[in-house]
Amino acid sequence: MSVDAVLSRISEIRTQIDALRSGTTATAATSAASGAATSTAFADALATATGSGTGTTGTGTTSAVTPAAAATSVDAGAGTLATGSGATGADVVADAKKYLGVPYVFGGTTTSGMDCSGLVQTVFKDLGVTMPRVVPDQAKMGVEVGSLKDAQPGDLIIPKGEGHVVIYVGDGKVLHAPRPGKDVRIVDNWYKDSDIATIRRIVPAQASATTATTAASGATDLQTAALLSLMNAGSAA
Repeated sequence: MSVDAVLSRISEIRTQIDALRSGTTATAATSAASGAATSTAFADALATATGSGTGTTGTGTTSAVTPAAAATSVDAGAGTLATGSGATGADVVADAKKYLGVPYVFGGTTTSGMDCSGLVQTVFKDLGVTMPRVVPDQAKMGVEVGSLKDAQPGDLIIPKGEGHVVIYVGDGKVLHAPRPGKDVRIVDNWYKDSDIATIRRIVPAQASATTATTAASGATDLQTAALLSLMNAGSAA
């Protein structure tokens, strides 16, 4: 729904409310209560439509609205993108940056210490994607990217020998857990295509057009629900 359409709808609703109220002999106190009820109805519509925050019960007390369920965890697969979590390559980079400064610990997967593949597994776990633990298995997940020029933020770069893995963050830089004595950091990518065994894309590089359309549709539904609630409250005044 466009901004102009929303404003037009609001104008129509206000006109109807004014017409309804002009035919009543309610006192100022009743009008104030009606206005409060209208505002409450509008807020309830927003809270109910979003599935978060609090709403009001029939007695005027507040009650929690159950939040939307969290995304279900999905397994990474070979030859396919893990789309079920809703995560994108940008989300991978953003989550990985939370671990900057964590010391390298062989076999580690926590903020107390992690190794290169432990970092990768933990980041994807945060995003609802289950990844194997070790580099050779991680190197089989997702879809292959042809070369460094095609790499997108969030892609995994695995060198020949599969003894290490780094996360491409864009602009020629990678994020990784280097080796004992070092910590998780972002550095210039030092690998050339000839050094690389495979580049893997585990989740979509960016949100699909369908996802964007769904989000826009959800926003329109929210506007409509709130406006209808406002209109109904005005009719009851």
